[in-house]
Amino acid sequence: MKIAVVGAGGVGGYFGGLLAHAGHDVAFIARGAHLQAMRERGLRVESIGGAFTIAPATATDNPDEIGPVELVLLCVKAMISRRRSHRCARWLGRRRPC
Repeated sequence: MKIAVVGAGGVGGYFGGLLAHAGHDVAFIARGAHLQAMRERGLRVESIGGAFTIAPATATDNPDEIGPVELVLLCVKAMISRRRSHRCARWLGRRRPC
């Protein structure tokens, strides 16, 4: 399954990391220093259940680079979720839930 994770912080990084670790095609949409670190070193997940690294991690600040996806995890702060949610529908294409 192809998945986009919008907001690769604590929540998005954890759940997106688990999905990538399970073998799904996950693209992380991030920005700034976090994006740069993911591009250079991958995504490191450390939890009570263990630790693993997704390297290389597919990470971008341009959602249009990842193409259509089957699932979008919107893991951003509430104040920007409305703005981002309108863009998510476009990534889902014909599979958009209604």
